[in-house]
Amino acid sequence: MPTNINKTASESSSNAMLLLITRLHFYIGFFIGPFIFIAALTGTLYVISPQIENAIYKDALTTQSTGEIQSLAAQITSARSYLQEDLKLFAVRPAPEQGDTTRVMFLDSTAGFSGARALFIDPVTLELKGNLPVYGTSGVLPIRTAIDYLHRQLLLGEVGRYYSELAASWLWIAALGGLFLWYKGGKKNTAEAAKKTELLNKRRRHYQVGLCLFIGLIFVSITGLTWSKWAGGNIGTLRTSIGWVTPSVSLNLAQKSDEIVSSDEHAHHQNVESEPHVSTHSINTDLLFDGVLKSARDAGIDSNILEIKPSKGEGKAWFVREIDRSWPTQVDSVAVDASTMTVTSRADFKNFPLVAKLIRWGIDTHMGILFGVVNQIILAAFGLSLCFMIIWGYKMWWIRRPSAASTSKPLTQAWKKLSTLQKTMTFIIAIALGVSLPVMGVSLLIFLLIDIWRAKRA
Repeated sequence: MPTNINKTASESSSNAMLLLITRLHFYIGFFIGPFIFIAALTGTLYVISPQIENAIYKDALTTQSTGEIQSLAAQITSARSYLQEDLKLFAVRPAPEQGDTTRVMFLDSTAGFSGARALFIDPVTLELKGNLPVYGTSGVLPIRTAIDYLHRQLLLGEVGRYYSELAASWLWIAALGGLFLWYKGGKKNTAEAAKKTELLNKRRRHYQVGLCLFIGLIFVSITGLTWSKWAGGNIGTLRTSIGWVTPSVSLNLAQKSDEIVSSDEHAHHQNVESEPHVSTHSINTDLLFDGVLKSARDAGIDSNILEIKPSKGEGKAWFVREIDRSWPTQVDSVAVDASTMTVTSRADFKNFPLVAKLIRWGIDTHMGILFGVVNQIILAAFGLSLCFMIIWGYKMWWIRRPSAASTSKPLTQAWKKLSTLQKTMTFIIAIALGVSLPVMGVSLLIFLLIDIWRAKRA
């Protein structure tokens, strides 16, 4: 007899947990689904934006000139001659290949989101090929910058960042909950699908796509959170406290060359005005670019895609970094003392801790950069599939909506049926996640208020 009682109690507790996760999964899909849909759609658009950018700005990015490449000093002088006002030079990106232009970048408060402007110079003829605002380490141009901001904040400023953080905070929970529901009851739907009812077909597609995307859902959610305002700040603090920082060079000439300084992997999504390496020197500084580049090349900076930033003052070194984040990753960097043309500090990717490498690769994969076109295709297919999965989820709700109000149990009612241990564990997990992911915590409280109102109304 006691055995039967224990078995009944265990089944009741298991059913209560199933009901709880079912209701939570529904709430996430119903209330958070639109935000995840927008994030997936705009993210897909961003993934294919490099091709859009290259097509729109082809005249600025490329040149048909052939012949001897002029010195960087000559190219910078040419760029300055096209300026309408005296702007502060903060970085130069030499032409990567024959047929490409050199980017000479200046701080410009009138340049929109980025606060920076690039003059695209033909390295052979010194002709101006383009004059455009640029943004972040990636040096993205206006169309791609707009798509980036659309994905991150819906062009609404800092307030808009809450939408993307909300989507990223709940996406991994939705994925885990969906996997649990499939394991508990969704598997039998594949057999019942032979009935070819509309509901079962939608449910089958929803489950199948969800299972195929499961790893991607977790990956995109976690990497997306690192960009967020509140959760991202907590993640950054945690990484610093346990030593998971990305090494960078020291630009202080008074410091030892082996001193480790952390860098920000998300710099390509930051305004250049927030970056520390800004020149305050006169035009005479332009003459040093070629020598600094040669010193960096001699020190092993061999990527065609690189950036040179002059010293920002006395006692500070120049900064030369590789910015090719495709495969194989080339992100080595060195600090150069321009007075002696010697390397004073360096950070080589091959010497990065494994965690720092994984973080770098994870971020670049999220952006569709790491494996080039293959990466883009996979992410585009992933984003569109996620959009369809959300649509099928809404269709399932729409088909069964007449009976949903009378048959579905409130979230709080399901929680009350859990065992004491389950209640304690779910409460602790909810508090921990709410503190670590504040946007999730606030939205969970809203879920509960809606649930309580719904229970009283019923």
